Formats: sequence, C-alpha cells, structure tokens
Amino acid sequence: MGSLSVVGLSLAEQRALASARTSSGGGSCILILMSGGPSQYETFDPKPDAPAWVRGPSRSIATAVPGVRLNESLPRLAERMNRFSLVRTLHHDAAPIHEAGLQLLQTGHLAGRGGQYPPVGSVVSQLHGDRGRIPAFVTLPRLLTATGVSASRGQTAGFLGSQHDPITALDQEVDTAPEEPTAVRNLASGLDSRMAGISVTDEPEHIRRSYGENRFGRLCLQARRLVECGVRCVTINLFDELAGRITWDCHGHAETAPATLFSYRDLLCPQFDRAVSALLDDLEQRDLLRHTLVAATGEFGRTAKVNTNVGRDHWTGAWSALVAGGGTVPGQVIGETDPLGETPQKRPVHVGELVATMYHSLGIDPARELETEEGKTFRLTEHTPIGELFS
Repeated sequence: MGSLSVVGLSLAEQRALASARTSSGGGSCILILMSGGPSQYETFDPKPDAPAWVRGPSRSIATAVPGVRLNESLPRLAERMNRFSLVRTLHHDAAPIHEAGLQLLQTGHLAGRGGQYPPVGSVVSQLHGDRGRIPAFVTLPRLLTATGVSASRGQTAGFLGSQHDPITALDQEVDTAPEEPTAVRNLASGLDSRMAGISVTDEPEHIRRSYGENRFGRLCLQARRLVECGVRCVTINLFDELAGRITWDCHGHAETAPATLFSYRDLLCPQFDRAVSALLDDLEQRDLLRHTLVAATGEFGRTAKVNTNVGRDHWTGAWSALVAGGGTVPGQVIGETDPLGETPQKRPVHVGELVATMYHSLGIDPARELETEEGKTFRLTEHTPIGELFS
C-alpha cells in the first residue's frame, strides 16, 4: 500500500488501491450507529395512511424504487433508493433499554454473568488482525457513554481481550468549528504516525460540503478515509452520549432527552440524509462500495403513538435499517410492518440477523466458534444472515 495518504491519487489509482486491498484481505464494514434509537416513522418506514396520532408532523415522499416511500426529510436518500436496501422488521424481545439493544446490535448477544461478547470489529481484529500497522477496528469518535444505565454497550472486545478493543479518536472533538482539524490522532502509541495524520481538512472543499460540515458529515467522511486506508471495520457513533442533548432519543423531555419529532425534521434527518448520501456516492465513485458493507440503524425503534411532548418513546417491536454495498443487492425492502408500524407483518428480522449479515459480508461464518482468553468457546451468533440481501 505504500504511503497511507490517498490525497492526490487519480480515480484510477484509487480503484487500483481498492482492488489490491480487497484481493489481499477481504472487504470492510461501516456501521453507522444511530445511537439513541431513531423513529422508523420519521426515517425509513413512514405510515402515510395511518391515523394522525401515528403519522406525526411529517409526510412521506416517493423514491427511486416505485412503491417505496421514505420520510420527506430524507430526499437525497429517496433519490438513491435504488442503491441500497431497507430492512423494515428488525426487532428483539429484550428489555427496551438502550444498553440491551446496543449489545444485540453490535454483538448478536446479551452480556451475561460470564462477561461481554465481542462486537464484529473485535472479531475481525482477532481473526484477521491489523493490516500492517493499520488497525482492524476503529470507533468514531469515541465509545458510548451516558446512555441511561450502567451496563455494557457492546463496544469493547469482552471475551477476546482488550488487545482487540477498537481504536478511538478519544482526544479529538468532532463538534468543533468546520475549519478546525478533525483528525484521528490517538490511534494508539506505536501505530504508524501517518495513520494518525488522516484528517478531513485536506479533502477538497466540494467533498467536505457534499457530506455537510457538521458532526454527521465529518464522521462519515472520516469513515470513508479510514476504509480507504485499509481499516476493516468502522463504527460511527453518531452520538457518543445521550443525556440532556438533541439525539435520536426523541422523548421530548426538556432536561433528559429534549429531541422531538421537529428535531428530526429540522436538524437530524437533513444532516443524516446529506452525510449518508455523500458517503454512498463517495464509496461508489472510488470503487469501494461493492467491497464495503454500510449499515445504518439504531438499537431500537419508537412507539407508534406520538407522546404529549411531540416525541416517541422506546419500542423494540419493529424498526428499520439501511443496508448498502458489501455484496448486497440494492433496491429491495425486506419485511413489512403492520399498518401502525408496531410489529412485523411479513418477514420478521431479529437484530442478530443483521450482525450475521455483517459477518457474512466480511467473509466470516457467523456460526464460527472462537476461544475466549479463559479457554472457553463461544459462537459468534445464533442467527443467520439476511439471505434476501444477497439474492
């Protein structure tokens, strides 16, 4: 791979680099973790024919795939619906708290008395290792904190040992002014210093603008750069803490979870729409998308009934995910919820199946067993990949 800098490479050179990387070590995965639990109604599964107390303040719009509609706050993604697929019937039956959903979404298991199961990136680190001195697993910008309960959030290596924890950008703020550097600077002492210098500030201005010069945009652009340089797994925590700030956790409680459905309409969805659309465009133009699975979802969905604060509350019965690249077939909708969007009506998909899908795209058998530091064995997941995404 030579120098890790990709700035200044021609498109042909970038594609050659991507091809060489793929042939020498498999694909990559970007998990866009919509931490807080986004509403399916205000994103990927609007219910335009439902009663007003379900529909909320937004309308739905047509997409590039006939018959498929998205929330009106996602117009760019609607135009690109033929380049990704939706899974509309994710669910689990664990406690409706952030921590349980975060564990299941990232590891396929609930943590138990024996300890915590590893997320996909830690397993990739254990099985395939780093690419030279490029880490296998990076979490942007830092690990989750303050999600409500003091419990595992599924983001560290658990059974596999701390040597397979993700590298983070802990000492860098991404909520800074657009002109300030947003670099991954602490990819652990001893790692190649060139890796620590990857920053979005030397990207062409039109690229930065295409993503949006805000938190979501900078994180998605960083993820593209990391994958381009050989990082196998990137988790983007769109919010790394939830308490007392505008996030996808839209209870409308002024002090603890102030976001409302108007926050989705006016802020969160427009920024998400722009950043993820640009990421898909950028990966495809660089010939990286076919080898990079991109999944965007949260740890659960939201209730059908809009609460008195113009928000929605936790709901594990059904929610949605966007899935693109990594060998998947675009333009599909997997599963269908009931008319109120509360439960799967066709093809229920346990959230563990999405974890198995990530493993499958990375060339790892989800049924594989690994050994813990204590010499015990565990199965990566009890679930199978979402087969429809690959056929």
